[in-house]
Amino acid sequence: MEKINFNLDNKIALVTGASRGIGEAIAITLADYGAHCILVSRKADALEGVASKIASRGGKAEVMACHVGDIKQIEGLFAKIKERHGRLDILINNAATNPYFGEMIGADEGVWNKTFDVNLKGPFFMIQQAAKLMETTGGGSIVNVSSVNGVKPAPFQGVYSITKAGLISMTQAFAKELAGKKIRVNALLPGLVATHFSKAIMDNEAIHDIAVKMIPLNRHAEPREIAGVVLYLVSDAASFTTGASFVVDGGALA
Repeated sequence: MEKINFNLDNKIALVTGASRGIGEAIAITLADYGAHCILVSRKADALEGVASKIASRGGKAEVMACHVGDIKQIEGLFAKIKERHGRLDILINNAATNPYFGEMIGADEGVWNKTFDVNLKGPFFMIQQAAKLMETTGGGSIVNVSSVNGVKPAPFQGVYSITKAGLISMTQAFAKELAGKKIRVNALLPGLVATHFSKAIMDNEAIHDIAVKMIPLNRHAEPREIAGVVLYLVSDAASFTTGASFVVDGGALA
C-alpha cells in the first residue's frame, strides 16, 4: 500500500474570499503543502498581508482582485490565470456574504440579489470557467464552502441559508456532470467558526454561550480546523471522493 499523499507541489490553487478567516486559513494550508495559491478578493490590497504570511512560511502566492458576483470580472480573472499559468488544479469557492439579518418577509430585492450573486451565481460561473481550464490539463478538484445553514436554516438568516442550500445542490450537480472530465466537486459545511463573518455572535457573550451549548464539543472552531478538511479534499487522498458534503460543526447537526 502506497503512503497517503497530501502533497500539492506544482498545483495551482485559486481561493476566493482569501483575505481573512476561513479563506485565509485554507490558502495558507494549501501553500504549506506546496500549492501556488492565487488569492482572490474584491480588493487586492486586502490580500497582501496573507500573501506575505505565505511567503514567510516558504510558500508561493499571488494576488488577484475580482468581485465574484460579477461575471465579467470572473471571465477576466480566468483569462489572466490562463495567460500566466495555463492551468488551474484547485478551486476553492469560499467568498460569501450575508447582508441581511431578519425575517425573510422583510427582505427586499436588493438583499436577495446581493446574497444570490455572491453566494450562488458567483460560484456557478467560477466552476464553469475553472472546469473549462481543468479539462484541458487532466482534471482538478473544486471545493464549495457552504454552511450547516444549508442543511438547517438558522433563525433570521433565511436568505443566506437558501443560497447555501443551493450551493450544496450545485455541488452534487456539477460532481455528476464533471466526473467524466476527472474533476471532483465537493462541499464543505462549517458550523460556528471564529471569523469576521461570525463577529455578531462572537462579540455577544450571551448569544455565543447559547450557540456553544448546541455544539456537543462545547466550543466554536478556529479557521485552521476547517482548512484541514479542504487539504484532504483537494489532495490525492480524496481521489475517490466527489459530490460529498463534509460537515465540520463540532457535532451540532448530529
